[in-house]
Amino acid sequence: MTRLRQLARAARRFRRSERGAAAAEFVLVAPVAIALILAAINAGFLMYAGATLHFATADAARCGAVKTDCASTTATQAYAASRYAGPATSPVFTAALTSTCSQVTATASYVFTIGIASFNMPLNATACYPLQPTT
Repeated sequence: MTRLRQLARAARRFRRSERGAAAAEFVLVAPVAIALILAAINAGFLMYAGATLHFATADAARCGAVKTDCASTTATQAYAASRYAGPATSPVFTAALTSTCSQVTATASYVFTIGIASFNMPLNATACYPLQPTT
C-alpha cells in the first residue's frame, strides 16, 4: 500500500506543479504574435507601394502637362516608371493627352502575405494635371 500511496502523492505533486507553464503558453501565443507582426510590416509595405504609385502618376501627369521632357505619351509612361520607387510590384502606366489635361493611370498588384496565406491586392492610381495655356 505504501507504493500506491507514493504514486498518488507523486501524481498530486505533478498536477500542482507549474514548471514549464510559461513555455507551454509561449508555444501557443508565439505563432499568432509573429504572424501579426509580419502582417503589420507587410501592411506598411502595401501602404508604401500605394503612396509611391500615386506619387509617380501625379508627377508624370504634371510632367506631361508642363515639362518638355514628356512630349509624348511614351515618354510620360517612361517618366512615371522612373519615378516609382516602391516594392517590386511591376506597375503598368498608361498616359493619355485629353483636351483639358494630361492623364496618367497606373495599375499594379501587390501580394500581401500573412504566414502561409497570400492575397493579391490590386493597386490603382489616376492623375489628371490641367494643360497649361500656350502663350
